[in-house]
Amino acid sequence: MNKSMKKDVLEEYVLIASMIKWLFLSVIIGLVVGGATAVFIKLVGTASSFTHRYKYYYLFMPLAFFLSSYIVLKLAPEAKGHGTEKAIEAVNKNSGKMNIKVVPVKLLTTLITIIFGGSVGMEGPATQIGAGISSKIGEMLKLNDIDRKRVVVCGIASGFVGVFGSPVGAAVFAAEVLYIGQFSYLALFPSLISAFVSFFIGRYLGTKPLIQYFINMKEFSTGVMLLRMIVFGIFIGVLAMFFIRFVNFIENCFKKINIYAPLKGIIGGLLVILVVLITGSEAYMGIGEEVIERAVQGQTISPFASLWKTLTTSITLGSGGSGGILTPMLYVGATAGSVWSHIVNGSATFYAAVGMVSFLASCANTPLAGIVMSMELFGSEVGMYAAIVCVISYLIVGHKSIYPTQIIVKSKTPSLFMDTDCEIGKVDKRFIIKNHILKKIVKDNINN
Repeated sequence: MNKSMKKDVLEEYVLIASMIKWLFLSVIIGLVVGGATAVFIKLVGTASSFTHRYKYYYLFMPLAFFLSSYIVLKLAPEAKGHGTEKAIEAVNKNSGKMNIKVVPVKLLTTLITIIFGGSVGMEGPATQIGAGISSKIGEMLKLNDIDRKRVVVCGIASGFVGVFGSPVGAAVFAAEVLYIGQFSYLALFPSLISAFVSFFIGRYLGTKPLIQYFINMKEFSTGVMLLRMIVFGIFIGVLAMFFIRFVNFIENCFKKINIYAPLKGIIGGLLVILVVLITGSEAYMGIGEEVIERAVQGQTISPFASLWKTLTTSITLGSGGSGGILTPMLYVGATAGSVWSHIVNGSATFYAAVGMVSFLASCANTPLAGIVMSMELFGSEVGMYAAIVCVISYLIVGHKSIYPTQIIVKSKTPSLFMDTDCEIGKVDKRFIIKNHILKKIVKDNINN
C-alpha cells in the first residue's frame, strides 16, 4: 500500500470515527432536548387554555411581568432576554458554558409571561433550554471547548425545531446564526441529526409545527414575480431595520428608568394592556400563532397588525417579560406580507408566507435558514422565490441584528469596511467606504 492510499485510509478512519462519535452525542441531545421542549410546549398550551377561559385574564399581565423579572433577577440572571441571544452568547463568549439553572428558570418565567398575554414566542426559551441542557451534557462528558460549542449548537437546533417543525431549517439556522459572513460547517452534521431526532420525539409526544401550509404556485408568472420579489425584498429589509432599531430603542428606554428592575415589568404590563384598550383587540398579545395562520391562509389582516405587534413585543421583552422574539418576527413578517399583497394586488397567502420567513432571515442574518424553512414549510416552488427576498432583505438590513452577540466575520460587501471578529452590537460605526464611486456619491450627498 503506497503512502497516498495509507493517508486516504487514515483520513477515512478518522472521519468515520468522528461521525460515529457525533452521531451518538447528537442522538442523546435530540432525545433529551426534544423531550424537554415537547413538555415545555405542552405546559404552555395547557396553562394558556386554562387562563384564556377568563375574559380579562390579561389584567394580570403587570404582575406576570413583575414575577418573571423578579425570578430571573434572583435565581438566574443569565435567563434574561429572549433566549436565542443567550445561547449565541454562550457559544461565542463562554466556550459553550451555560448555567443549568437557566433551564427551569427560563421555562417558568416564559410560562408566566405567555399565559397572561405577554407578546413573546416559545422558540427562544426552547433554544436556550436546549443550549443549557446540551452544555450540561458536555460538562458531564468532560468535552473540550470546541466540542462543547458543537453540542450547544446541537441544542439550539433541537430546541428550535420543537417549535417550528422544520428540521433542516433548524440545523441550518443553528449553524448560521452564530456569525455574519461565516457558516459553521463543523456543526452542521450533528445539528442535523439532533434536529431530526428532536423533531420525531416532538411528533411522537403530540406537538405540531407552528405553521405548515402548501402553496400552489402554478398561477404565477416567473418573469413578473422576479421583479416583484426584488421590490418585496427591499421592503422587508427596510422593515427589518425598523424592527431591530425599535426593539433596541424600547429596551434602552426601560434601562434608563432608574427603579427596581421588576417594577419595570408592572409598567410594561400596563402599557400592553393600554394597547389592548386602544385597539380593542387581543390579537397583539401572546404568541400570535392564530394571526400568523390566518395571514398565511389569505384571510383579512389589519394593516397595522405588524406595527402593534412590534410595539407589544418590544415592551414585553424590554420591561422584563421572558420569551422568544422569533415567533413575533414571523408574525410581523406574515402580516406585513399580507398588507403588501393588497398594495401590489398579489396573493395574500404567498406574500404572507414569503414575508414570514424572509423577515426572520433578515432580522437574524440567516438567509440560508430562511430559504430552507420556506421550502420545508410551504413547498419548494415558494422557496425559489423566497430565496430572492431572503438574500435581498439580508443585504438591505445591513450590519444590524436582533442578536447583538452575533460575531461579524466579514462585511456584507467588499465596498464597505467594517470592524470584524467582534460582536455586531459593538462593531465600529465609523465605517469606511472603499469603493471610490460610492464614496463620491456619499460625499456629494453630505455636502448637499
